[in-house]
Amino acid sequence: MAENRSSDTRERILDAAERLFMAHGYEGTSMRQITGEAGVNLAAVNYHFGSKESLMQEVFRRRLDWLNDERLRVLDAMEKEAAGKPLKPSQIVDAFFGTLLRMADDEEHGGKIFLRLLGRTLTEPSEFIRTFLAHEYAYVMERFKEALFRSLPDVPKAEIVWRFHFMLGATSYAIAGTDALRLVTDWQIEDSEPEDRADRLLPRLMSFLLGGLRAPLPGGDHQSKTEAA
Repeated sequence: MAENRSSDTRERILDAAERLFMAHGYEGTSMRQITGEAGVNLAAVNYHFGSKESLMQEVFRRRLDWLNDERLRVLDAMEKEAAGKPLKPSQIVDAFFGTLLRMADDEEHGGKIFLRLLGRTLTEPSEFIRTFLAHEYAYVMERFKEALFRSLPDVPKAEIVWRFHFMLGATSYAIAGTDALRLVTDWQIEDSEPEDRADRLLPRLMSFLLGGLRAPLPGGDHQSKTEAA
């Protein structure tokens, strides 16, 4: 019974921290706010996590472990079905970015709150968060990078890496929500079509990402051979 109470307390702290970090950012969230939101004292947070930095890492780890496993599961299944042939770039992009955006409808694994938190963190990261995320993503990024290299053998590897970098940036701003868009452009989104609706955002973003992947190579040398994406 005591073990269950301890586990419940830990999850309550993580849920509260996730909501507050999403709303106020890491720097803008205090431990006092987290303890108040979770209904616990500071000793409980220190017992389970030790520090605010460790708490932030655990908020991400409990979601990213599932997300990265799911991305690899999808990629493995597609590669098995392809029986040694390269995947289409569109399949790889959907496995990586589509899996992330579909997370918005999966409350058990974070839903929209975590998606917004991830977007916000990627667009305004602290150095320790950047280092932590790079470590968490390392193996998954390597797998997807190699899949894209095989899928686009006629495109320079450096160009693929740059385009994937741009896709990460576009996705980060997209899942950060309307605040980032309004900050940069001051354009308004009609209330009848909220931007964070996954069923609208996913196809819109995928179309944009694949358009970038199919774009001509820079410098006007020749057309990028990605039309089969």
